Amino acid sequence: MSNDNQNPANKTEAQWREELSPEAFAVCRKKGTERPFTGQFWNHWEKGKYRCTCCGAKLFESESKFDAGCGWPSFDRPIDSERIGYHRDFSFGMQRVEVTCKACGSHLGHVFTDGPTETGQRYCINSVSLDFEDNG
Repeated sequence: MSNDNQNPANKTEAQWREELSPEAFAVCRKKGTERPFTGQFWNHWEKGKYRCTCCGAKLFESESKFDAGCGWPSFDRPIDSERIGYHRDFSFGMQRVEVTCKACGSHLGHVFTDGPTETGQRYCINSVSLDFEDNG
């Protein structure tokens, strides 16, 4: 595997550890989960776009964000479903669908089919896996 720093998908574990905070590394690279109601974006309502913290890919827009009451940022759709990877997740005795950034493989969270909007989707995303770009 190449260590080409121009492509985030090719970074080594050591490079990710150096670039990310310990919490971001644990969530984004090791499929961890931040505690509910602690992330910077769970109760964030400014207008803009949410990007992957690891590679900067645009993933979600503020217009698709809603309060699911779960303690994590929730969206009813990504900007483009082609930017999201979907994977079966049977960890912790549950059956879920993990969502990742397709550009760099970063773990974002999970998607559920109990969303309150017409999409029926609830993308439950860790704040630490996101950066925010306001529309200003």
